[in-house]
Amino acid sequence: MIWLQFLVVLFFIFLGTRLGGIGIGFTGGLGVVVLAMLGLTPGEIPFDVISIIMSVIMAIAAMQVAGGMDFLVKWAEHILRKHPKHITFLAPAVGYFMTVCAGTGHTAFSILPVIAEVAKEQGVRPSRPLAITTVASQIAITASPISAAVVYLAGEIEKTYGIGYLELLAIWIPTTFVACMITAFICNFLGKELKDDEEYQRRLAAGLIKLRGETQIEIKPYAKRSVAIFLATVIIVMFYATLISKTVGLIDNPILPRNEAIVSFMLGAATLITIFCKVDVSKITSAATFKSGMSASICVMGVAWLGNTFVAGHINEIKAVSADLLNNYPWMLAVVLFFASTLLYSQAATAKALYPTAILLGVSPLSAIAAFAAVSALFVLPTYPTLIAAVEMDDTGSTRIGKFVFNHPFIIPGVIAISLSVCFGFLWGSLFI
Repeated sequence: MIWLQFLVVLFFIFLGTRLGGIGIGFTGGLGVVVLAMLGLTPGEIPFDVISIIMSVIMAIAAMQVAGGMDFLVKWAEHILRKHPKHITFLAPAVGYFMTVCAGTGHTAFSILPVIAEVAKEQGVRPSRPLAITTVASQIAITASPISAAVVYLAGEIEKTYGIGYLELLAIWIPTTFVACMITAFICNFLGKELKDDEEYQRRLAAGLIKLRGETQIEIKPYAKRSVAIFLATVIIVMFYATLISKTVGLIDNPILPRNEAIVSFMLGAATLITIFCKVDVSKITSAATFKSGMSASICVMGVAWLGNTFVAGHINEIKAVSADLLNNYPWMLAVVLFFASTLLYSQAATAKALYPTAILLGVSPLSAIAAFAAVSALFVLPTYPTLIAAVEMDDTGSTRIGKFVFNHPFIIPGVIAISLSVCFGFLWGSLFI
């Protein structure tokens, strides 16, 4: 029966990936129904993770309507055009820090067209900066102080091992950033030079490639103010989370626990942006970030619920099989997280589905922390939204999906960046733990 139920989980995850986008959330819910019919009690719905995603997206969507995202895009373009020859390094750095500050990798959508244009103008193969930027924006989720995945796992690790929020960020931010920058250097040697690419030459001869120049964006009057309010809220969240952490303990028995604080602070930021930046509330639900964020919430709800249902129903069997393996080979946790995230399509969903089991199995705190970056393998299947967007933005044809599905320009940078992040996590983390 356990194997039949496991096949049901895989089938509905596969069906969801075939439907694409929000479809994986739909099929996750249907999978729970089938598992219930096969005798499993439905597991916990991850409302804590979903509420964080939704509240952060509310603030970002309000900021976008106020013109804040346009301001950030213009700022990013200024940096990239000022040093165009270094775009393979600068693009992932910009993408990484935008994600760290925003708590969502969907911010990459706004800068991918700029990256493609600047690279093309400089004769740089666009697939190089596009691929590593897409990967960096995914990995940066595991270093963002307000991402649902970080907030959830930080709470679990602090509760279980007594390691504080700031200590975790001090491990995750430098290790993932350095890993992405080293990978960016390696990307300079991946693929043919643009001038030698046959597909580029074919499109160039056919007149299909055009240089559009600098993006013309009109910055709204309150754009900077909206960004300032949002970033100030991020800093307040970090400060408050540190004050109530067990390791600092300046506030005992806080009225607002960490999750509730983040939700309320982010909704508060959306309120302040709406009032002081004169935002038309009716436009917020039409913002691109709102739509992508709500889609992510449904995906997490369906797929994490499906995973929780299966794991909770067979926790004893999983313990019996996995305990010794993880104790003897702690790096195996990263491998499991890697392959799980390729199917679950969400860092938060993967962490929520697998980390409780790993902690119950007695995995060491260093392993739990170092392996975290492996939940970001969303690039393996070429169906993730930012990956598809990167392919569509590159009219040179250098960023393309191969005939065998997995032979695309994101796979090598992604595997290298995650592998380095995990290795650095073990090395750097050992100094803190």
